[in-house]
Amino acid sequence: MNPEIKTAVLPGGMTLVGEADRSFQSAAFQLCVPAGCVFDPPERFGLASLTCEMLLRGAGERDSHRLINDLENLGVERGESVGVTQSVFSGAAVASSLLPALSIYADIVRRPHLPEDLLDAGKAVCLQELQGLEDEPSQKLMTELRRQQYPAPWGRASHGEAEAIAAATMDEVAEFHRQRYQPDGAILAVAGSFDWDEVLAATQRLFGDWRPVADAEPPVAETVTAAAHLPSDTNQCHIGLAFESVPYRHPDYFQAWSAVGVLSGGMSSRLFTEVREKRGLCYTVSAALQTQVERAAVFAYAGTTAERAQETLDVTHGELVRLRQGVTQSELGRLKARIKSGLIMQQESTSSRAAALARDTRHLGRARPVSELAAIIDAVTADSINKFLSEQPPREFKVVTLGPEPLTHPQGATA
Repeated sequence: MNPEIKTAVLPGGMTLVGEADRSFQSAAFQLCVPAGCVFDPPERFGLASLTCEMLLRGAGERDSHRLINDLENLGVERGESVGVTQSVFSGAAVASSLLPALSIYADIVRRPHLPEDLLDAGKAVCLQELQGLEDEPSQKLMTELRRQQYPAPWGRASHGEAEAIAAATMDEVAEFHRQRYQPDGAILAVAGSFDWDEVLAATQRLFGDWRPVADAEPPVAETVTAAAHLPSDTNQCHIGLAFESVPYRHPDYFQAWSAVGVLSGGMSSRLFTEVREKRGLCYTVSAALQTQVERAAVFAYAGTTAERAQETLDVTHGELVRLRQGVTQSELGRLKARIKSGLIMQQESTSSRAAALARDTRHLGRARPVSELAAIIDAVTADSINKFLSEQPPREFKVVTLGPEPLTHPQGATA
């Protein structure tokens, strides 16, 4: 029997969604608030990430040390991240620790201390993360590709800019928290061993009086200057290609997702076989369908030597274009075997299930049972994928390269 998914909406607009399953000994949660990097002021790119970092430096009755210590004593495996539209706080622990952990996170998002004397330490963490990304050329490349593929501000990178982070003040952090950390659009997803009525009562007690801010600022768009090539004094060349696709909420999403799964995913995928194995052009090649609520794109990446870069770009682009010709039944069979393994593993992880509940609620307005998702995937056929590809083939590619010399775009421009 499939676990039942239950949902409740609190007066301030926060959605609680839960899937209780007593066969687990653990429980996991994901708390999402509408405080992503699209809300960074143009002169303060990275403010959302800095604010997220500062929230963990004391909240409610706990100072910074006690807050972390109490979470560790509860055995909470936690994580925080800032995305395009949301900041996400996740945790997993034995079932008995769930409600105490939720109480701590209610303080974190609603009553942070934001201590002035720890601002420099918070900045240092954000700047170290930013430097780590700058030192990784593949990530630097894909950051630029996303910035160009999506309309501003939806292609922003959450890590921001060093000068902006260094110049940020605690007043700006506090104002970002006041405006963006609010219940309208917030989601709390819980999965694993818990009692729905107990979690609902706790959520109402912890968040029931949380009210939205009337003057919350909308996302701010900035002018994006395209850079088709990022110069780098190295013998390596990094290549990124992107094209528009359909978002998660679209009826054809799983057709698009399956097509990309044939293209990239496993050692029998087309990109691995044609670009790496048969021709030996690169040391890594991949593609993935990335989705936001209103838009989506396929992003492909290849890393190679400068000498083989142009051929790698040409062949990778050729494989993306060849996808228009459709997929075969044997390719789909291998893909479905991988998908079913993934679904089974998701069912065995409370953290994965909580994340899926939150994602579905955000994109669809409801959470899908695993059985419904399995039925959707079972209904995908080679014919249905090929019909989608004939109607929306890969086209209008964005290309960005990072290396010693620009390359020639397969469609005629320089990249």
